[in-house]
Amino acid sequence: MAITVDSAKTALAKVEDPELSRPLADVGMLGDVTVEGDDVTVGITLTTPACPYKARIQDDVTAALKAVGAANVSIAWSSNVPERNIMADDPCPGVKNIVLVMSGKGGVGKSTVAANLTLALNRLGCRVGLLDADMYGPSVPTMLGVMGRPTSSDGQHFLPLERFGVKLMSIGFLLEDARQAVVWRGPMIQNALLQFMKDVDWGTLDYLILDLPPGTGDIVLTISQKLRTTGAVVVTTPQEVALQDVYKSVSMAQKVGIPILGVVENESYFICDGCSARHELFGSGGGQKIAEFAGAPLLGQIPLDPSVREWGDAGTPVVQAAPESSVGRAFLEVAQRLAAKVSVLDLGRGGTLRIDRSGGQQRFLPIVR
Repeated sequence: MAITVDSAKTALAKVEDPELSRPLADVGMLGDVTVEGDDVTVGITLTTPACPYKARIQDDVTAALKAVGAANVSIAWSSNVPERNIMADDPCPGVKNIVLVMSGKGGVGKSTVAANLTLALNRLGCRVGLLDADMYGPSVPTMLGVMGRPTSSDGQHFLPLERFGVKLMSIGFLLEDARQAVVWRGPMIQNALLQFMKDVDWGTLDYLILDLPPGTGDIVLTISQKLRTTGAVVVTTPQEVALQDVYKSVSMAQKVGIPILGVVENESYFICDGCSARHELFGSGGGQKIAEFAGAPLLGQIPLDPSVREWGDAGTPVVQAAPESSVGRAFLEVAQRLAAKVSVLDLGRGGTLRIDRSGGQQRFLPIVR
């Protein structure tokens, strides 16, 4: 029996997105279906260009259609990244998702993770920006090898600097001397952050990554009060002395309503050149402990590799310089898992807030997410 458009759609109705566990048609991922003889072309709209399940979706779609008579299956891929709840007064209305990279502990590699995740998402086809929110210790100018000052085309908004196709902003771009200290009180830091959000022309982005300072102070409070973020990635290293501070960062995020998207364990292990054995120099299991405490997935374990430091100091993060290296692939895999988690969270929110008119089931505030 020859395949028809109707029989093809019936077969495709059973194909689910692996991450959402829902049929492709139900989540708006199934597009036009055309049939010419026994050749079928299907439009599939992914929830992110960085989808880690693209190959599996292709295999499932192909198998479903061949089971009902298709000889050849072609897929026309596109993507439409779901977005956070963007309100009328949002400072970045063109930014679909704001992702925080945070940790209660200094020195665990937040800036390294933020820079490499940004470039990994960009390499996977996403539109990405990176905001250096660590006003006292900006790292983006060094790690991305960027010099210069932001300019303005309209006298009202700054244009972010760009490198490797990524939009960048940092207080470091505004300092006369890179060794100059920023001696500001909390309110000035908060105002600067808000200006970087609303007075920078970020344009249309799928993801804006914020590299936060360590601790649980003014910056995180301001973000929780003034921005509708998608969520946070928590960075830790395996040893107990780091975990004790990272727990506090997770606790704060939970208290102020910032969802935890996942945990990245940085400097997780070292592969010896001579013996090729895995050495866990700082212990093991720390990332999993934080993930369990946060109720979030462990997105990945990044090996301790000298090339990360070398390329970061040279202004070209390892994902850009050596994407096929083991550490480069580790960052790319974390970026894919993060993008998938963001899609699930955004689609689960169901859009904007609405009033609960159920007659009192919502005991505290009559608002439902």
